[in-house]
Amino acid sequence: MNPIKWGIIGCGRIAHRFVQGLREVPGTVLVSVWSRRASSVNSFVEQYGGKACTNVKELLLSDIDVVYIATLPDSHALYSILALNAGKHVLCEKPAATNLAILETILTVAREKGLLFMEGMKPPFFPLYRRLKEYLLTDPIGPVGYVRAGSSVADISRDHPNFSYDLIGGSIMQIGIYEAFLAIDWLGNTKKVQALGRFGETGIDMFSIFQTEHEHGYAQMYAGFDLHGKGDALVCGTLGNVTIHKNWWNPARATIDYLDGHSVEIDEPFTAGGLNYEIAHFCELVRQQKTESPIISHDMSRQMIGMLDEARAQVGLKYKGE
Repeated sequence: MNPIKWGIIGCGRIAHRFVQGLREVPGTVLVSVWSRRASSVNSFVEQYGGKACTNVKELLLSDIDVVYIATLPDSHALYSILALNAGKHVLCEKPAATNLAILETILTVAREKGLLFMEGMKPPFFPLYRRLKEYLLTDPIGPVGYVRAGSSVADISRDHPNFSYDLIGGSIMQIGIYEAFLAIDWLGNTKKVQALGRFGETGIDMFSIFQTEHEHGYAQMYAGFDLHGKGDALVCGTLGNVTIHKNWWNPARATIDYLDGHSVEIDEPFTAGGLNYEIAHFCELVRQQKTESPIISHDMSRQMIGMLDEARAQVGLKYKGE
């Protein structure tokens, strides 16, 4: 089996976690790295290997099959399109684009080039999440009609990019997209969104709540940077409910409580930070010459960013150029 050769654009915190996961996936190799800050590239390759590229063109011309885009959201579309036009498959961190219109531009290029494009959304690939879905096939909680989830992290340093308006910060975009995934995954396509949010001094939403109507039920979600939220998730069906314990987006433990009184605990630890499972899925798609993930499909990405577009519109958050 020929190894899948990876290039990485961006050397921030998520890129470090990504390489830790990549090392756990057989048949992969890190070949090239580039970031806008040369110092970060050099220290990154000293730690993890690969070639430090001096510009993005050099990276895209190197002997790679796939590009992982680990930059901040303001440049996701730019680098995704550059990579696709260079003939490379793309795994792009979430959110893959600022809004639905920009996402559609990326997907059009991917379709025209016949290449794989996938948004990085890690929860469904974790062992706990997969095992939970499998377990419920034989001991179901009935049709799911309600999802409640959220995260508010009050200890992030104020110099973090999450607080930057120019870098597409804000709680809806940085945290809410996880909750959007969960609601859509269990309840189907979004039909209606209601949102409230309050802003901080940098012009981004510091705390937002949004409730949604879906094909199969309702969801209530929150996301924030200045309150200490619990970070769990609740999925309710007609015969029982599931609690995915904190932090639900890095799931390792779930409790299923049934209407008849019995409970089931599922414990499934993860390794290497958890991105290895997403990477393995993506690599399998590459080997199968697929252009879309059946799990984080293009329509799933459309649904997620569409929900966030509507939530931002209701709280009044527009980014430059929108």
